Amino acid sequence: MKPNTQQLNDLTIQVRRDILRMVHAVNSGHPGGSLGCAEFLVVLYQNIMERKEGFDMDGIGEDLFFLSNGHISPVFYSVLARSGYFPVSELATFRLINSRLQGHPTTHDGLPGVRIASGSLGQGLSVGIGAAQAKKLNGDNHIIYTLHGDGELQEGQNWEAIMYASAKKVDNLIATIDLNGKQIDGSTDEVLAMGSIRAKFEAFDWDVLEIEKGNDIEAIIAGMNDAKSRTGKGKPVCVLLHTEMGNGVDFMMYSHAWHGKAPNDTQLEIALGQNYTEGESDY
Repeated sequence: MKPNTQQLNDLTIQVRRDILRMVHAVNSGHPGGSLGCAEFLVVLYQNIMERKEGFDMDGIGEDLFFLSNGHISPVFYSVLARSGYFPVSELATFRLINSRLQGHPTTHDGLPGVRIASGSLGQGLSVGIGAAQAKKLNGDNHIIYTLHGDGELQEGQNWEAIMYASAKKVDNLIATIDLNGKQIDGSTDEVLAMGSIRAKFEAFDWDVLEIEKGNDIEAIIAGMNDAKSRTGKGKPVCVLLHTEMGNGVDFMMYSHAWHGKAPNDTQLEIALGQNYTEGESDY
């Protein structure tokens, strides 16, 4: 039985707490984008994706997710742990030597839920397309989901993949773009303006939809169900997810400054105080 909206909201608050504590503990990591995508990944794993019990790399008979902007690993690790892929207590090892939870996800450590090494930006869509085509060859009707940063689209390999996906009618693929308008050095418009991302994807013959409230649980559920309904119709699907970097922590929002900076002790307490729910279970 799928969790209700209140349960998803409570889990999102817990995930935000995990993110904050993980990056604070080692004074490194990327809280901004992680916080901005917390609602999306919670909804994806708890409501949208069809997942099997356990984990295997083949992923036959289930939906698959590939994180392309791997620097937002804190939110990915938290959602995986809270979804039962590995013990929540392991979150305490984030970015430590010999940990399975490195700054960018890797596969050689055998962490359940992680299917590709990511963090070198611009590569996740190519991998997702390959997995989607493998699903088709295997007669597996499940969907491939990918997540990308908007600044990541400044990498050229994305556009080769975007062109290929439509040309080959890879219509079992939903690529979501975290459209927060910020990257490590400033706004995306200041660093390298990309114009209308929607127009670009449509020019490459993708089916594009937007989730304007990308930090709202119900809006994400509605938008992603819409995206699912558009698969299998000859075109890959792109979701433009409008989020706020640092969402849920007032002093981290509306700025690129917290893209890759950890909070100090005082800031952590303030941030945790803004993200409290009954029944929290910090690791």
